[in-house]
Amino acid sequence: MFSSLFLILAAPALLVHAARQIIVTNKCPSAINIFQNGESQGSLASGSSRTSTVTNNFSGFIYTDANGGSQSGAGTTRAGFFGQRAYYYLVVDPNGFNTAVTITPSQAPNNGFCVPAACSSVTCSTAFTSPPTAFPPTSTSPPTVPLYRCPKTPNNVGFTITFCPSGSFPPPPTETGRVLHPNGRNNKCLDVRGAVYANGTPVQIYDCNGTGAQQWIFNRANTKVRVANRNFCLDAGTTPASGVGMKIWTCYDNLPAQAWYYTNDNRIAVTGKGQCLDLTNGVLTNGNRVQTWQCTDNNNNQVWTL
Repeated sequence: MFSSLFLILAAPALLVHAARQIIVTNKCPSAINIFQNGESQGSLASGSSRTSTVTNNFSGFIYTDANGGSQSGAGTTRAGFFGQRAYYYLVVDPNGFNTAVTITPSQAPNNGFCVPAACSSVTCSTAFTSPPTAFPPTSTSPPTVPLYRCPKTPNNVGFTITFCPSGSFPPPPTETGRVLHPNGRNNKCLDVRGAVYANGTPVQIYDCNGTGAQQWIFNRANTKVRVANRNFCLDAGTTPASGVGMKIWTCYDNLPAQAWYYTNDNRIAVTGKGQCLDLTNGVLTNGNRVQTWQCTDNNNNQVWTL
């Protein structure tokens, strides 16, 4: 009877012991949306903090889509955790840096453990450029940066994740692109869907809005059509053909799918393939994905003006 009662009373304490406290702080100049492993956690006002509880074994990412980031994590700086071994780390996207982030453990640094992780630029050496796919066994020595560890014992360790620790977003990119309009419709622009800078994101028609998703770098004659300030190019796929939907893809030199020719009569053709960038069915509705189609004289769906 005594032992059963002890188990009942001890259970809540065991649950508390298994919990880890996460404080998210927003020092950005505006409210931001918070995401955890792709799921929205709601908005967080500028200058405010929010406390939540996860298990000690929580693994994954916490981040914001503010300032050009995305719900998928592309173009974002992410706070990462691998709870099974008490690791924490940061991940930046080399194709887009939306905000600086710090992770500060609740325990003070000790012999290389529990050191704050911070990254304030896309070139920082304290963050991964892609999520790690494996983690080393734990050791009595601290891991090599950009991996950090704060052991669970003797007490549970919480973390404070701070977005925009300097109080501002990173400065805007300096590269200025140009917009492409379908046949002189100056209120419509060639657009990266959802401003998601990732391989395979569709390219569409959308109302012109001045965002980076509509800024392109290109020339007359032989050219790539690259998203300004990003290493993503308009890509026609491995087999260009009529009706193939357009997308962006990481830019590569000498890749036929990204080799275009911008003609003097304002057509953008896949070099040597007889296929042109085409406004699908001539529809100007937002979200209409553009395509390639056989180049045809006097086809206004294939005219792209500055």
